[in-house]
Amino acid sequence: MQRLVFGALVAFSANGMAVAAPTNLSTWTAEGPGNWVRAADNNSVTQTLNGNPTVFYSDFAAQGTRLSGTVKVNSSSDDDFFGFVLGFKPGELSAATSDFLLVDWKQIDQGSFGGTAKKGLALSRVTSGLANSSGAWWHNPADGVTELARGATLGSTAWVDFQTYTFDIQFTASNVKVFVDNVLQFDVNGTFSDGRFGFYNYSQAQVIYAGISDEPLPPPPPPPPAVPEPASWTLMIAGFALAGATARRRSRRIVLA
Repeated sequence: MQRLVFGALVAFSANGMAVAAPTNLSTWTAEGPGNWVRAADNNSVTQTLNGNPTVFYSDFAAQGTRLSGTVKVNSSSDDDFFGFVLGFKPGELSAATSDFLLVDWKQIDQGSFGGTAKKGLALSRVTSGLANSSGAWWHNPADGVTELARGATLGSTAWVDFQTYTFDIQFTASNVKVFVDNVLQFDVNGTFSDGRFGFYNYSQAQVIYAGISDEPLPPPPPPPPAVPEPASWTLMIAGFALAGATARRRSRRIVLA
């Protein structure tokens, strides 16, 4: 029902294009050991704790939707992860089997759990939940987190304390695009499960997600007309020839008559 309310709130500009409506975070749900504090306007939320992986997810499906806003680490006391989950289903944070996407950003290179978490922005697929382990820490496939791509310009770049970043996420069943400060960081094709949007934190306190908006993506363009196969061309040419011969015969009969 809330999804329908959001759809009704989408405005239109003078040229008829949809304009994103503010997202009501009052119906979003926290999962994991985080402390997600909503602002009074229910359009921003702050995760205040330094702890194990936690998410704050929407009540609407992510596929076919665009989610935008800003994110800022409002502290200089840590250097770990914040980000997003896409296609997340309730309970998947601690599930033995899951299938969702993780976008996370680390501030420094840091070793633990038998590997090194690299600074920068990454896109990964999560197949067995997110715990305080090598999967969430350094994207270890053996622990159910497989890295798919690094950010185009931020793949090895640290986020900056107290700096506000804009984000724009577009998610479909076959593609995910993520822009940071209007720069395309990911454009990845695949086959993706549907589920919810969510904000993500791991061992990073005082992260503020604000000015959140969502809107339906435009439908994909129709496929181009199919080009006839060579055999089809042959049949078409033969059909044209037969039609021409028939027309000529009819013309002769009319003249003879």
